[in-house]
Amino acid sequence: MEVDYFWSRLTEGGKEGPCGWLKDKYGLSWQIVPIELLQMMMDPDARKSARVMKAFLQMKKFDIAALKRVYEGEAV
Repeated sequence: MEVDYFWSRLTEGGKEGPCGWLKDKYGLSWQIVPIELLQMMMDPDARKSARVMKAFLQMKKFDIAALKRVYEGEAV
């Protein structure tokens, strides 16, 4: 997945942060946000987007499969 590719490259010599944020080896901050997350957050059903937000606030690198399960109302 693209998220995994960019996350692994940018964290080499850097460090992970919360909510998809990381710092690269030069100290620059990046947030790796997959398009699927944006689509789930823009759902007109506020309950779905609220579940997704609650889940991703507990993550470092976003886990798309887990976020999709939460979005659909399944337990993580």
